[in-house]
Amino acid sequence: MNFIIIPLVVGWLSGWLVNYLADVLPVTRSFSHPVCSHCQTPYRWGGYLFFHPCITCGAPRQVRPFVIQAVLTITPVLLWIFPHPRFPFILAFILFIYLCLVFVIDLEHRLILHPVSLFGALLALGIGIYLHGIGSTLIGGVVGFGIMSVFYFLGELYVRYMAKKRGISTDEVALGFGDVNLSGILGLLLGWPLISIGLLFAVLAGGLISLIIILGMVIAKKYKTFTAIPYAPFLILSVLYLLYIL
Repeated sequence: MNFIIIPLVVGWLSGWLVNYLADVLPVTRSFSHPVCSHCQTPYRWGGYLFFHPCITCGAPRQVRPFVIQAVLTITPVLLWIFPHPRFPFILAFILFIYLCLVFVIDLEHRLILHPVSLFGALLALGIGIYLHGIGSTLIGGVVGFGIMSVFYFLGELYVRYMAKKRGISTDEVALGFGDVNLSGILGLLLGWPLISIGLLFAVLAGGLISLIIILGMVIAKKYKTFTAIPYAPFLILSVLYLLYIL
């Protein structure tokens, strides 16, 4: 059992890291001190790391930190016991940490930060060359970025057309450019031609889940025009399926 201690400790520390970055980066764009989302009181580090309520307003921590801590503690153990045939443990887990961070931030804030995308591009470039060679990696990145760029501009045209037709103004977008960057990153990671399958899976899954969400909102009479739905989770789940399950 001693060999399990290493991935457990690494996983627990990575859970702290992802929770911290997901709390501060979307708000301050820097490595700042975490604060209570209700009253903005800075947490004491001990209380923050062990999920204590806010000392000022008493607000409990969200469910997300507990979920992330559990997932990122269990995942390295599984990767250690059931190693990927082509991924070294440390490489696989760094990738999972990155994808987890992007997943959480986009789900909570509908946002993919450019510095996070830049780090992801460098990471995916290295992993892609390691797995597929430089040619397939670069083509995959160009294809992923290019295809989602087309969707992005078509979405822009659609939103403008519908807003003009209804006589309203809106700042909403059908697809964020962060999703375009992420598609390029995942293209580097999967290489060509696997990125085409990854995008197909993501589009189908995203379309199906979005339809279910919209129908639910319509039935509950809570639907709003141009409701934003995060797309990064679908891209990430598609990539994880292709890399680790397929």
